[in-house]
Amino acid sequence: MIVTTTPTVQGREISGYLGIVTGEVIVGANLFRDLFASITDLVGGRSGKYEEVLARARREAIGEMRDEAAKLGGNAVVGVDLDYEVLGKNGSMLMVSCSGTAVVLG
Repeated sequence: MIVTTTPTVQGREISGYLGIVTGEVIVGANLFRDLFASITDLVGGRSGKYEEVLARARREAIGEMRDEAAKLGGNAVVGVDLDYEVLGKNGSMLMVSCSGTAVVLG
């Protein structure tokens, strides 16, 4: 299934619009990962653990959106928008959400 942020797929005609599809994933932050990230932030560099969690959450959210599009009979999702939000009392959770339009490519 093609998933793209663009409103069309180059060289392909959209023969049907099936509606908006979404995917959402909320992940909790681990106490030890938080501690390690704080140390990394103090000495500089990137926080690999947070990057791994973020990448996994993004993949899962896009996967949910793809599944929803397939259930509608779509073979592509166009106009995809990804959003990231910190949730919880102390920012202890991360939400990744995505939305797009399920379409049938001719």
